[in-house]
Amino acid sequence: MKNSKWIFGLVIILFWSCRDKEEIVPDPQSDLVRGAIFEAMQEWYFWNQELPAVVNTADYASNEELLNAIIFKPLDRFSYLTTQEAFNNAFVGRNAGHGFGFAFDATERLYLTFVYDQAPAGLDGWQRGWEILEINGKPLSAYKTASGGYDFQLGPTDPGITNSFTFKLPDGSITTRSNVKAEYQSNSVLHQEVIDVNGKKVGYWVYQSFKATAGQSPTKSLEVDESMAFFTDAGIDELIIDLRYNGGGSVAVAEQINNYLIQASNSNKLMYTNKLNSLKTNLEKSVNFKKIGSLNLDNLIFITSRGSASASELVINSLNPYVDITLVGDNTFGKPVGSFPLSSYYNTLKDNNVELVPITFATANAEGKADYFDGFPADFLVGDSPQFNWGNQADLRLAAALNVIENGAVGGRLLNTYYRPKWEMIDQFKGLKQEFPAY
Repeated sequence: MKNSKWIFGLVIILFWSCRDKEEIVPDPQSDLVRGAIFEAMQEWYFWNQELPAVVNTADYASNEELLNAIIFKPLDRFSYLTTQEAFNNAFVGRNAGHGFGFAFDATERLYLTFVYDQAPAGLDGWQRGWEILEINGKPLSAYKTASGGYDFQLGPTDPGITNSFTFKLPDGSITTRSNVKAEYQSNSVLHQEVIDVNGKKVGYWVYQSFKATAGQSPTKSLEVDESMAFFTDAGIDELIIDLRYNGGGSVAVAEQINNYLIQASNSNKLMYTNKLNSLKTNLEKSVNFKKIGSLNLDNLIFITSRGSASASELVINSLNPYVDITLVGDNTFGKPVGSFPLSSYYNTLKDNNVELVPITFATANAEGKADYFDGFPADFLVGDSPQFNWGNQADLRLAAALNVIENGAVGGRLLNTYYRPKWEMIDQFKGLKQEFPAY
């Protein structure tokens, strides 16, 4: 009889265990999740006082529809939803896709702008400066949208998807390449060299997205350490930092770069302050410089564009009170605010693999400059020339930066090259992909 009771009790336990497992099956697009999104926004959103007082989450067909309806649209172009895995992977450079970017020149010819070394495109030898003539056998005009932009229909980033591209190479030859999307580790440093300018050693650093190296504590980039060691060992007198396609990334890596670039005499001075909403003032902080290395530069030249955003702008804004900064290229994007993920604070989001990344803070530099939603204006407006590979001094923006070092200004010939593209790669993406744009 005792054995019968024991078996019956075990059946009951197993029954309820099975029910519990059934009840926690993730349902990321449920009304319960949308309720958690609204609750999190009320608590953490930087503009939480602009949220509607009450929301009927059942009125929205998706999490994305809800978020888009409640964000503070006059200023918020940035809050987004993703998955926890996608968010974590992006900030350490774990990507999937072909692994390249592209842009139009002034005559609307399309070129590869950058290629990640270990991505499928990089492993196939693709280079910045290759002109794209056709995609999947169709001319580019076939992909033009009614708004004047382009939708190249390359599909999601899922591994296994194949697209073909017909290129015209710098030597005039034509080649067609099929490329299969795959997972890869992206590099942040696209190019580095030292250029002699009338006896001055000028460092040229092309930096593409602020990504940390996985497993580092505290958070930092080993690529940044290696680049700064390269320029230090070379004994550079000036530095050009090319952020023209850099959509942002890790604030911790931005701080790391700032600490290399600040002069020793300004170590321990204020880098930036951050401000949260009125419910979270206890979490506001000031971050001071902590000098790393021995670079001691009083002048910096940044090559920028409308694709330079977020952490790129944080670096420029934080250094500006202490370093003579010149911007060459185009005005930056305009993102003086930042985010951190909220799923760790809400079990409903965490259990359903929903990562909510709304704007949660704003930053200001040591002079209090915090409002640059229109971006930082370039000191010298110069057109992009993606037909030239990195380091080629025929590249208009690199040539202009070297002009500033040599002459203190940019000549009229280069200034006359300026154009504002009708479409840029940053326009193609939203959310996480806008911060780390690549195909």
